[in-house]
Amino acid sequence: MKPAPFEYIRPATLPEALAALAQDEDTTVLAGGQSLVPMMNTRLARPARLLDINRLPDLDHVRDEGSVIAIGPLARHADIMRDPLVVEHLPLVAEAYEWIAHSAVRNRGTLAGNLCHAAPASEMPAILQVLGAELVLRSEADERRVPAEGFFLGAYETGRRPGELLVEIRIPKPAPGTGHGFEEVAMRKGDYAWAAAVATLRVEGGRIAQARIAVAGVETRAARLPEAEAALDGEAPDAALFAEVARAAADGVTPQGSASAGAEYRRDLVRSLLPRVLARAAQGGTT
Repeated sequence: MKPAPFEYIRPATLPEALAALAQDEDTTVLAGGQSLVPMMNTRLARPARLLDINRLPDLDHVRDEGSVIAIGPLARHADIMRDPLVVEHLPLVAEAYEWIAHSAVRNRGTLAGNLCHAAPASEMPAILQVLGAELVLRSEADERRVPAEGFFLGAYETGRRPGELLVEIRIPKPAPGTGHGFEEVAMRKGDYAWAAAVATLRVEGGRIAQARIAVAGVETRAARLPEAEAALDGEAPDAALFAEVARAAADGVTPQGSASAGAEYRRDLVRSLLPRVLARAAQGGTT
């Protein structure tokens, strides 16, 4: 199939792009197009206007801004994955990318587009929530910053308002001594996850000082697990504790089933993946 008819707009500057977004709410932004274009070809998506931002200057940056790494909306997955700043300061992101999408998709797709697409089984929304990322959204009239944890509202639904463009992703550098773990199960490496689990831990004096945990591919959106985090706070890290926390977390989720992976199977994956990512994070987070 081919896309339904649409108006194509290719602005040359960011102000032009924001003005175009303000003119018509039924405008869809094109960055990498790795999810959008297939959906248009099958007519699952039928935008009236397509706003191509690929010619906008200076939006493909990965910058060190002291306490955060700032990533522009045209930075491609492959470039982020290999960037020395990301490898040094955000090793969780660099390592997880080995499991995220396939090389052809990573070469063209953008992190910003992935976040705005908000697929329930996409891994980066979970990772950025654990890392405490902040998303910068700009409209013709205003700019606001939204924590990643509050950006993902449901399946393919975000907190981005009409007329807004995601212009930057700001990811704090983890505190020294923070360990991380990431694992997922999918039909093939690079496919969307049937379930993915991610955690960061910092252990001080033999006790867990800070824990952050999230899962993706289980419910209608990637989400933090605050009750599991609270259960770890102040405890001595060990296998029995991690297994207990994982069982409680698995019982607390509301998994969504599909033809390839049923709801109870996804629940079992949470139960089995969490102890492994917590153990890995604890090993790297002991000070």
